[in-house]
Amino acid sequence: MTTFSRKAIMGLLVFSILALAATCREPKQAVPLKLFDLQTRQRITGVQAVDALKSARILLVGEHHTDQRHHDAQLLVIQALKAQSVPLSIGLEMFRKDGQAALDQWVAGELDEADFEPIYLDNWNFPWSLYRSIFVYARDMKIPMVGLNVSREITRQVAQKGFASLSDRQRGELEGVTCNVTREYRDFIRSAFGAHGHGNMDFVRFCEAQLVWDTAMAINALNHLAQHPDRVMVLLAGSGHARKMGIPYQIENRLPIPTTVLLPYASDIFEPATLTRADADFIIMP
Repeated sequence: MTTFSRKAIMGLLVFSILALAATCREPKQAVPLKLFDLQTRQRITGVQAVDALKSARILLVGEHHTDQRHHDAQLLVIQALKAQSVPLSIGLEMFRKDGQAALDQWVAGELDEADFEPIYLDNWNFPWSLYRSIFVYARDMKIPMVGLNVSREITRQVAQKGFASLSDRQRGELEGVTCNVTREYRDFIRSAFGAHGHGNMDFVRFCEAQLVWDTAMAINALNHLAQHPDRVMVLLAGSGHARKMGIPYQIENRLPIPTTVLLPYASDIFEPATLTRADADFIIMP
C-alpha cells in the first residue's frame, strides 16, 4: 500500500468519525403530532396539525394525572408548537399562583432539580417523575411557566364548608371569582369527575370547589395573556377542568378569545366514538 493510499484511507476514516459525531449531536426529531379533529371527523398530522392550533390564544391540554402517556402527549403539543416558533407560555393547574417566584427561578435556571422538586411537591400531590420532562423542557427552552391555581387552604375550605364560608381575606385572593353552581354544571361535574373519590363530601360543595378552580385558573390565564399579548398559553389541567364546560366556559364568559381544547386519547373515554365538539376540539392520538 502506498503512503498516499494510507493517508487517503486515514482521511476518510477521520471524516467518517467526525460526521458520525456530528450526527449524534443533532437533537432527536420529535414524533409528529397526530390529532383527530372532532369537527371534520378527520385525522391530521404534523405541520397540518400544528397549523390547526396556531389561531388559538389558549390551548387547554387535558390529562389523567397519573397517566404518563397523557403527559407525553402534552409535551408533544408543546414541542410541536415550539418547533414552529410559536411564542409560548405554559399554564399549570399543578402550581398555585403564590408559587410563581419559584417557577420563574426554575425556568431561569436558578434552582436545580434537587431544590425544585420539594417545591413542586408542596404544590401538587402526584409524583415529580410524571411531569419532569415537561418542566425540564420548559427550563431548557426558556418557556415561561405560570402558576394558575388557588391556595390549598381555600380549596379545602370550599370543599368542606362551601364558598359562602370564605372570609373577606380569603376572597381577596380570588380576584373576580364567583360561585354559581348551575344544574348544568352539576351534571357536568357528575360526568367529568365521577371517578373522583369525594367521600362523604356534600356534592354541591364539591362542585363549588371545582368551580372555584375553573374560574381562578381562567382569570389567572387571561391576566397573564393581557400582560403578554404576543404569547400563546398551553394550559395543562386535569381533563375535567380542561373540557369545554370547565375552564373554557369561564374564559368565554370573561373574554371570548380563541380557545382550543385537546384531550389525550384514552380507550372508551376520550376517543372519536365518545367525544363531540361539546367536549373538546381535538383528540391527541397515540
